[in-house]
Amino acid sequence: MFLMLIRRIFLGMATIGLVSVIIFSGVELLPGDACTQFLAEDQADREMLAQCREDLDLNRPALDRFSEWSGNAILGDFGVAADGITKISTIVGDRLKNSLLLAFCSLVVGVPIALFLGVISGLWRDRLPDLFASTLAIFAMTVPEFVSATLLILVFSIWLEWLPGIVLTSAGAPASEFFPEILLPVVVLSLVMCAHILRMVRSSVIEVLASDYVQMATLKGVPYWQMVFRHALPNALLPAINVVALTIAWLLGGVVVIEVVFNYPGLGRLMIDSISDRNLPVVQSIALIVASVYVCVNLAADLLTMVANPKLRTIYSRS
Repeated sequence: MFLMLIRRIFLGMATIGLVSVIIFSGVELLPGDACTQFLAEDQADREMLAQCREDLDLNRPALDRFSEWSGNAILGDFGVAADGITKISTIVGDRLKNSLLLAFCSLVVGVPIALFLGVISGLWRDRLPDLFASTLAIFAMTVPEFVSATLLILVFSIWLEWLPGIVLTSAGAPASEFFPEILLPVVVLSLVMCAHILRMVRSSVIEVLASDYVQMATLKGVPYWQMVFRHALPNALLPAINVVALTIAWLLGGVVVIEVVFNYPGLGRLMIDSISDRNLPVVQSIALIVASVYVCVNLAADLLTMVANPKLRTIYSRS
């Protein structure tokens, strides 16, 4: 188990290193830079552009800049933004806090509902509860996020006037000030997240109920609900750990559409704004943070799955 942990950590570090190279190289290959955006190359003379690039260290070799950037990023210092003044850690810090708030609220709402409906759907396969839950999941998976977000704004903000349609709170505000503005984004994200987890849990429950050891327990006369809660559900819910882990990582950096629709000041919205402003240092910093979150969350999910599953502990102890 210890050797497996070392291998996973080493693989995760190698993945983050490879991702950092890809991110930096991709940013370097983009046409133009911050100076051409701020100065408008067709209006600025060469001396102004050269001085701007000198001030921002853009004229240094790419390898030197990558070495300095990656070394400082390990220590949590992502440098300064394209204006040469504002620290990226300050900009990203507030947005990361907001994304964590949105992710936490969505998980608290969506995961319990998804697990409950998934278990009910699997236990009552092809019956009314299963049809209801499956229909809800298919609807949530097929309807694009921006469509469901727009419909919720139309109903609850414009027609009923119960909830605000967009977030007007500033990025640096305390978490308590985002309520009730955050409620509609949480509902949209919970629908999408609930649909995927529900379908996975349903399939897992059906598969476990058809397994040999559950059939053997039934033949031995074990009461149905005792068999379900003691033998079936603990094994059926294990795959949900990895799905929830991927969902957490997705919530922190992959909800760009939702953040744009609701004007929510999170990491996704910050990346879109930074791309528009050619603020490439912020773009590559956010990309590296999101990639690191994916790697770390998946590593934690694998370890948690291994601890919860005795079979995996046995396999890794022999390897």
